[in-house]
Amino acid sequence: MSAREPEEAHRLWGERFQAGDLEGLLALYEPGATLAAQPGQSVTGTAAIREALAGFLGLGATFAFRETKPAISGGDLALLHDSWTMDGTGPDGSPLHLEATTADVVRRQPDGTWLFAIDNPWGTG
Repeated sequence: MSAREPEEAHRLWGERFQAGDLEGLLALYEPGATLAAQPGQSVTGTAAIREALAGFLGLGATFAFRETKPAISGGDLALLHDSWTMDGTGPDGSPLHLEATTADVVRRQPDGTWLFAIDNPWGTG
């Protein structure tokens, strides 16, 4: 299933993360998309995004969007922002808690679905 409206992109991302579905997550991104894998560190393209997301999935963490806000749309682009939390166990065995507010851009595709063009889960980071 693909996002038919911009706001659905976050819901689908959260569901696929919770399911541990790496391929399903990747299907939500344009081939040349950019992901801010860490604050101040971006990666571009399917292979690099796959590696970054696999690392997050490998933590076995729980993930939840907390506050979905309406998209700001202009033509075939939409800006999404939503707060999220992730809880799990870090690579060193210590408890892990992350939270931030996203700043993401999704683009309408020729088939009418919306895919991530820019995914910045860290907001302004």
